[in-house]
Amino acid sequence: MTMTVRPAAVDAKELRAGISAKYEEVALTPEKGFHFHTGTPLAAMLEYDAAMVDWLPAGTVASFAGTGNPFSMGDLEPGETVLDIGCGAGMDTLIAAKQVGPDGQVVAVDMTAAMLGKARRGAGEAGLSNISFREGLAESLPADDATIDVVISNGVVNLCPDKIRTMKEVHRVLRPGGRFQIADIVVHKEVPQGAKDDIELWSG
Repeated sequence: MTMTVRPAAVDAKELRAGISAKYEEVALTPEKGFHFHTGTPLAAMLEYDAAMVDWLPAGTVASFAGTGNPFSMGDLEPGETVLDIGCGAGMDTLIAAKQVGPDGQVVAVDMTAAMLGKARRGAGEAGLSNISFREGLAESLPADDATIDVVISNGVVNLCPDKIRTMKEVHRVLRPGGRFQIADIVVHKEVPQGAKDDIELWSG
C-alpha cells in the first residue's frame, strides 16, 4: 500500500510569525509562565550539569525553552567552530562558547529579534567575545559552505516548516567529518493532518 503524505497547509511566513510571537514572549516575559517548561527547572529536567548552568546570566537561563541537552552527546572541543540553529536566549550558545574557548567560534542564529537580542546581552554579561549573532532561518543558514565543525540545535527543527531543506543546510555548512548534536522532539505516531495545519500547535 502506498501512502501519500500531504504537507501542512499552513503558510510558512504565517507559521514563522506565530512562532516568533510566542518566543518573543518567552524572551521578554519569561516569568509569565507557558504551557511548556522553561528556565532553571527545565535545565534540571533535561539533566544539564549544574556547573554548566550556574555561571550563566540569570536572564539567559530564565528564557531557556529547549527540549533536550545537545551536550549529552559530548562536550565541544577547544578551537572548534560551532553553529547554533535557533539559539533562542542563548543558553546553549554561551555554554558552547565557553567550551570551545577563545580560539573557537560560535555562530548563533535565530529568526526572533527579541531572542537574538537577549542572547547578545547575555554574552556581554558573561564576557564572551567569541560569538557572532546572525538573524536567519534554519532553512537558509547564514554561514558559508564547509565552515562549521559542529552544528547544535535544541527543540528547533520540529518548528521548521521544511525539515528536509533544514537538513540539507546542516550538511552544506558542516566541514567533512563535522557533526550534528541535536536535541528535539520525535513523534512515533502519525500526526493528524488537522494538527499539522494548526499554527497554534506548532509553537505549543
